[in-house]
Amino acid sequence: MNKMHVKRGDIVKVIAGKDKGKEGKIVTAIPSKNKVIVEGVAMASKHQKARVQGQESGIIHKEMPIDASNVMRICPNCGKAARIGIKVFEDGTKARYCKKCKETFND
Repeated sequence: MNKMHVKRGDIVKVIAGKDKGKEGKIVTAIPSKNKVIVEGVAMASKHQKARVQGQESGIIHKEMPIDASNVMRICPNCGKAARIGIKVFEDGTKARYCKKCKETFND
């Protein structure tokens, strides 16, 4: 399993691709493919046919996965997109921290 620098629920900023500069919350993380689905980013139109009686057919807009390397976590303390580090404490617990302001996150 791949280790990812972001996880579900993180607020991130897109730093590369067609949606560069957009911000959103990670809805799903897919570590096996190193991809994330961000709310309101990488929208695609899908033509869907009604499969069951009563279900509507039409064009559905949904978020598509983007590579995890194209997003950066927004630090809740300084409010900037920053790289993430991991601190290991003496008691063996781990915490993520912002490499800009050096503050740890309460995950």
